[in-house]
Amino acid sequence: MAHRPDPFHIDITPELIIRAYRAGIFPMAEDAADQNIFWVSPELRGIIPLDGFHMSRSLRKTMRKAGWQVRVDYDWDGVIEACATVGADRDTTWINGTIRQVYGELFRRGIAHTVEVWDGEDLVGGLYGLAIGSAFFGESMFHRRTDASKLAMAHLVDRLNAGGYRLLDTQFLTDHLASLGGVEITRADYEDRLAEALTTEADWSAMDEPR
Repeated sequence: MAHRPDPFHIDITPELIIRAYRAGIFPMAEDAADQNIFWVSPELRGIIPLDGFHMSRSLRKTMRKAGWQVRVDYDWDGVIEACATVGADRDTTWINGTIRQVYGELFRRGIAHTVEVWDGEDLVGGLYGLAIGSAFFGESMFHRRTDASKLAMAHLVDRLNAGGYRLLDTQFLTDHLASLGGVEITRADYEDRLAEALTTEADWSAMDEPR
């Protein structure tokens, strides 16, 4: 008997993901083993104002002394694997195979990006997200060394400011993000800020260009 497609099934494509983010919606899975996803639009949205990021000078100095190196868009597979792995910094994950596949394609298209913190040959922290217009949609972050994810976020904010971005979306507000200057805003406020950010194009690579 021929297979009859589920009338409610929607193919998760890069184009669909981009349209969803532009509408203020993002996908999640119940856990890594569930290949289905659901769509989320929180009533309260987490953002980090790009002029309100908090990191003490002493902490920046400490991390510089650690000798860590920040790389961008270098090891997509390593970052997504770390973000999807249950460990000391998380007891569950919403990143399933479907999300890995479609965001991997977005990375190959230059829409998804990583910020990575390396200690020699060891990937010790990082994050990934999508850059659309002048909005950056942070997806997930991880750390294997204390404060490594803070360094990744500090670099991200510097990069976004250099490139003319207007919005850093963190989806939800955690205690960790709040300590870095994250705040919650209403869905309506977020949609207004998103609409404004989508009217202009920012430059992810502006920080890398010689001056």
